[in-house]
Amino acid sequence: MQKIGIGYENYKEFIDKNMYYIDKTFLIRDIVEKGGKVTLFTRPRRFGKTLTLSMLRTFFELEYDSVGNVVDNRRYFECKKIMDAGDKILSMMGQYPVINLSLKSAKQVDFRTAFLKLRSEIVHEFRRHDYLKNSSVLNEEERQEFKKYSAFLDELKIDSSEKLQSEVGRFAIALRDLSGYLKKHHGNNVIILLDEYDVPLENSYYAGFYDEMVAFIRSLFESALKTNDALEFAVVTGCLRISKESIFTGMNNLKINSIRDYGFSEGFGFTPEETEKMLEDYGIDDKIEEVRKWYNGYIFGEKEIYNPWSVISYVYSKVIDKRQFPEPYWANTSSNQIIKDMVLNADETMKSELDTLISGGTIEKKIHEDITYGDIHESEDNLWNFLFFTGYMKKVSERLEGEDVYITMSIPNVEIRSIYKNQIRGWFDKIVKASDHSVLYKAILSGDTEAMADYLSGLLEKSISYFDSEESFYHGFFLSLLYGVPSYSVRSNREEGNGRTDIVLYPNKPKDSAIIFELKVRKKFNEMKDGLEEAFKQIHDQKYAEGVLDDGYAGAKSYGICFCKKSCIVGEYPGE
Repeated sequence: MQKIGIGYENYKEFIDKNMYYIDKTFLIRDIVEKGGKVTLFTRPRRFGKTLTLSMLRTFFELEYDSVGNVVDNRRYFECKKIMDAGDKILSMMGQYPVINLSLKSAKQVDFRTAFLKLRSEIVHEFRRHDYLKNSSVLNEEERQEFKKYSAFLDELKIDSSEKLQSEVGRFAIALRDLSGYLKKHHGNNVIILLDEYDVPLENSYYAGFYDEMVAFIRSLFESALKTNDALEFAVVTGCLRISKESIFTGMNNLKINSIRDYGFSEGFGFTPEETEKMLEDYGIDDKIEEVRKWYNGYIFGEKEIYNPWSVISYVYSKVIDKRQFPEPYWANTSSNQIIKDMVLNADETMKSELDTLISGGTIEKKIHEDITYGDIHESEDNLWNFLFFTGYMKKVSERLEGEDVYITMSIPNVEIRSIYKNQIRGWFDKIVKASDHSVLYKAILSGDTEAMADYLSGLLEKSISYFDSEESFYHGFFLSLLYGVPSYSVRSNREEGNGRTDIVLYPNKPKDSAIIFELKVRKKFNEMKDGLEEAFKQIHDQKYAEGVLDDGYAGAKSYGICFCKKSCIVGEYPGE
């Protein structure tokens, strides 16, 4: 079996190392024939954008080896779909100087550090074309300017805001200058590939220097992509379309392709046919339904798409051990900060919508793509749009009302639902931890079952209804409340008597009584008393108190608790 390329993003490595590659080379033809002067692809993270740019570079670049010989990259496309694209497309192979830049290194704590990282990436790209410093086609002034850009840069020398701003201004036009040098030397226009363009913007928004970063990226893009006579075409990738007013000011040559658009739908992510073929190739085609439930659900244009990172990770895990269960692989590749913010700041309306979604329902929102990070929290619609375009929601249907498009959306699959559930659980845990539980502790120790029920019901009012059907939720919720009971330690599911008690509070002093809790859950309010009786019966039949007394404690009292939705009733077991 071919090696599975977990973490690999270089197209040549996939071919050189004979790794499993799902052929997306037809994108080369589509970009030439259907792309704009500048084409922006926005797709969720880990959907193959970086690998795609690497593939484009390998195809188009006029590449030189270390001694100055032209590199023939045709072997990287043998038997690939692009070879059927016709003479016009194939004649473009290896004909263009290429500028390739990733902006992901700008994820830093302040503007100075982020800019210096971007500057280093730009300098690296100049050095990749180091042959220009001796070009006989460039004049002396151009060669000297090129050398200044590619010279070693000591970050410590930028020790004042004036020097920093000077460097920012100089490097804002660096890609345009490099394009000019390359065109003059080669006699051919330049292809520019920019990856993860929105990483600096998202990071700067959360780190507090958004305006400074927006100003730099805008200047960089305008000079390289708008006022650049040396540009053949450019491809830019990111997760989110940033408002034209913010970054792409006045760029009439920009063609945007988001998950709503047609024409490039199969270029990113795996189609059902590609996914099934991969599972078949690795002998796990019997798992297609499991993979569909966990990692399918995206709609790009009108095409059904699987999450490629998760599918690859799933297959990799099964190759190692077929007994492994599916996991939320995509969830572990990011902090999911926007989900955290949404949940922590949710009002009653949003809580209700989250409840509907996690329960498997849908919501409808007006859609618009001109988003800036600074506007995300200005309205709920902005937030839902952000979640939709970055892969946390999927389109179910859409309709036109006047000039506005409304999309009915839902959570795509089990993997994404787990992200929401985990964030909501974390949010509810914060509420629980921030509450004063002394009222509950007093009620437990004094036997005030009504006060116990009132307190627990009051906290549950702040939860999400989806969890009302999960017994594990109530168990974890109640258990977390008991860790602060003074002079007691709490244990869960310990063997006592003839069975396992749900929860026991053990006193630190033998003269005090242990406290046993048996929890039940019911779907209907009129069944709660029956649930309480069942808890009492289990306490009796399993002889929980006897097991505790055998440990040498002075006494034991037992409570039954029955939960239903956001309510509960509590009763003290009367004993024999």
